[in-house]
Amino acid sequence: MYRFVLRPRWIVSHLFVLALVLTMVNLGFWQLRRLDEKRQHNDRVRGRITQPVAALDDLPGASEAGAVEAAASTEFRRVRVSGSFVGSEQVLVRSRSLDDSPGSWVLAPLRTENGTLVIVNRGWIANDGTFDAVPRPFSAPSGRVTVSGIVMRTQTRGRFGPIDPPGGRLTSLARVDIGRYARQLEGPVLPVWVQQRSITPAPAASTTVPRVLDPPELDEGPHFGYAMQWFIFSTIAVVGYPLILRRNARERAADGGHTSSGGGASRTGPADLATDGVESEEPASKPVPADR
Repeated sequence: MYRFVLRPRWIVSHLFVLALVLTMVNLGFWQLRRLDEKRQHNDRVRGRITQPVAALDDLPGASEAGAVEAAASTEFRRVRVSGSFVGSEQVLVRSRSLDDSPGSWVLAPLRTENGTLVIVNRGWIANDGTFDAVPRPFSAPSGRVTVSGIVMRTQTRGRFGPIDPPGGRLTSLARVDIGRYARQLEGPVLPVWVQQRSITPAPAASTTVPRVLDPPELDEGPHFGYAMQWFIFSTIAVVGYPLILRRNARERAADGGHTSSGGGASRTGPADLATDGVESEEPASKPVPADR
């Protein structure tokens, strides 16, 4: 009954379904691994962001220009840093939406007392493509200020994404790339940036300021739901494919029984085969001549 499943084209079908099931199962476990990584990341963020506010210079790695790897240990720490903004070196970070609205981040270098520069993300402004540089109303305040915020690592381009020109002075960046930004700044630049949460002295009420960004979100993302979907698809394939084979076998058995029974099937005899489709050579009647 099931001999047909050993035919070459069905063997190819079996291998395809097996490969499909293995792929979906692996994708499900991959999503679970991603979920575990996300949970570990969230725990790390909670552990650091709840620590007391520290002076940026007191954190290991963050106080040394160029120490990118060491700065990773300071990410998400709450810090304060004092200095004066270099208003002439502000840049935008393009394509940063907020509440589904297009906009940009506003970056400004803050020069500390020892001459080191730290990049500060002052917040978000609406930008539908109108601005390719920081608008004057959103310029950084002058004078000495103290910025409180969260330490963030430099952003790098992945496999895909826009690329900033390697040279020249830019007024907008694709991301907070400290290395690229530092090329157009004078003085040593810390390998981290600060996401501003507050500033002292506070700007006047009539001053136009960027919208302060919220702390990093700590949701787990859609990984668990995606994993369950892949496992459900795998189950459907494992259960459904044998049912397809079973139905196919029944249809083949039913077709074989009908053709071998002869019930209702008409047979053609030799006489019928001899005359089937052949016209008689002798006419049925000859015309009768009219009397003369």
